Amino acid sequence: MLCAITPWAVSVPAFRAVGIRTRTSNPAEADPATARIGALWDRFFSESWEHKLPPPGDDGRVFGVYSHYASDQHGEFDVLAGVAAPADHQAMPGASAVDIEAGTYLVFESDGHMPQLVIDAWTAVWHYFAANPQVQRRFGTDFEAYSGPYQVAIHIGVYESGAVPR
Repeated sequence: MLCAITPWAVSVPAFRAVGIRTRTSNPAEADPATARIGALWDRFFSESWEHKLPPPGDDGRVFGVYSHYASDQHGEFDVLAGVAAPADHQAMPGASAVDIEAGTYLVFESDGHMPQLVIDAWTAVWHYFAANPQVQRRFGTDFEAYSGPYQVAIHIGVYESGAVPR
């Protein structure tokens, strides 16, 4: 069931996230036989990556970072499951680092049970941009910030001229 999610704009400073990464696409994620994001998160927690990486930031959040877009929501992109790290942090063997771009992000928050809360939030993102073509995504970096097992805040990078104030 889709909840109505009203986004708001925030200015996010640049930061680095480190973790494990995969490459996928939305069409691949729609097919359970080719979906990779669920397996990435299963690996992140089953291999205890949250304990191998730098401790999560002061707020303890875990991040899902979307980057290296081939084009837009229809092309391939990278997904990193990880934590925030100091800007000069070098990823350990088997891990990757992604620098999240500074800028304006629209935030879509969702509460509930996994994975439905994330599915609902991403559905709200896609509906929002379909209904508001004047708001343009940057397709640089986007990220999910998990404050706990029942809450996600998806941050979508947008060009400032179309940002929605809170």
